[in-house]
Amino acid sequence: MTEKRYSVNVSTILGISASAVLLLFIFVLVTHHRDVPDRVRQQRSALTSSGSSVAERIKPVGQVVVAAAETKSEPVKIAAASPSARDGQQIYQAACVACHDAGIAGAPKLGDKGQWAKRIAKGVDTLYASAVNGIQTSAGVMPAKGGNPALSNAEVKAAVDYIVARSK
Repeated sequence: MTEKRYSVNVSTILGISASAVLLLFIFVLVTHHRDVPDRVRQQRSALTSSGSSVAERIKPVGQVVVAAAETKSEPVKIAAASPSARDGQQIYQAACVACHDAGIAGAPKLGDKGQWAKRIAKGVDTLYASAVNGIQTSAGVMPAKGGNPALSNAEVKAAVDYIVARSK
């Protein structure tokens, strides 16, 4: 019986303590937030008392003005830069070497007379067309302009001439 009485007393004390802590928390919360409306009113009046409107407070700090400089002198003439004259070897080294040195994707290797003989026999114009436009066969794939669309047709033809000369 004493054990039951002991647990009732402990429960009562804990309940009263929890209630006291809860009341203390509520008191502190109310005390802390009691003057919030006054602070909001003061801050609002500080903003509006300066006479500034919302538009003035949010206006941009500065402006960027982009205007063309007008001069009365002759306009500057820009000449198109002529592409640097590269020979077939330079173009081969820049664009073709990756596939034609290793034989990637069925590409005939540079200097391999056996692989090039059938292609050269079809004529140089056929080789030019295949290199410029690309070709896909069961033997492999040749992307247009060797996969470099920045090359001109003349540069591609120079590279083909270089390869044919080295592979005859």
